[in-house]
Amino acid sequence: MRKHLYFSLSLVFLLLFNCKSSKTIKPGEANYKLSTKQLIKANKAQEADFRTLQSKLKIGFTQGGKTQAYTLTFRAKKDEVLWINAPFSVVRAMVTPEKVSFYNKLDNTYFDGDYEYLSDLLGTELDFQKVQNLLFGEAIFDLNSDTYNASVADGAYVVSPKEQRALFEIFFLMSPKTFKVTSQQVSQPSEHRHLQVDYTAYHLVEAQRLPERIKVIAVEANEETIVDLEFRNVTLNEDFRFPFKIPSGFKKIKL
Repeated sequence: MRKHLYFSLSLVFLLLFNCKSSKTIKPGEANYKLSTKQLIKANKAQEADFRTLQSKLKIGFTQGGKTQAYTLTFRAKKDEVLWINAPFSVVRAMVTPEKVSFYNKLDNTYFDGDYEYLSDLLGTELDFQKVQNLLFGEAIFDLNSDTYNASVADGAYVVSPKEQRALFEIFFLMSPKTFKVTSQQVSQPSEHRHLQVDYTAYHLVEAQRLPERIKVIAVEANEETIVDLEFRNVTLNEDFRFPFKIPSGFKKIKL
């Protein structure tokens, strides 16, 4: 049962101054001289713009020293639905702004609920927009120059709140060449929780810069969960279907 739960959870998880110039900053050579306002504007200008997306998704899920790997079909309708399907529809999941749902034919169970468990699992409060941003390489929190500062360290921009919360630390790393997020990190030291999402590779798909490989590390106390994602054969803006119906007779589970 625990093995099947990890499998399902790995799938559901798919389911993170002043400026005198107003010109658009374009990707190119490394630029380390941007103000915070310029950097955030450049980052937002690189946000992927598409209606729908489909890809083959290779996912590796590691916990307790054991790794499981799967190849799935992933579809998205931006701002509306995230959908995954395992071969032979053994496991299917759908994430919408309202809820998270999945069913598992390996043990005839299903889940239909909110984001509470995913939030607990990753150590930060999640909703649909944050999950979508995490998958597409966008900052999971809204960035603005009034509340964030940018600095340069180890060849990257580091964006963080001007005032970190007492029990909550947030950092975003951005490429000085592409202005895309290369890592986002949320920590709760007092709770011994840490979420780190590294974008180890991006690729261009129809002029859109999208993540190709993502590594997610979630730590709570002494337990570490790692999810590796690789997006292949990405297709944009076609009319995809998002079928989802929980089979009759399945048992509802609580997470």
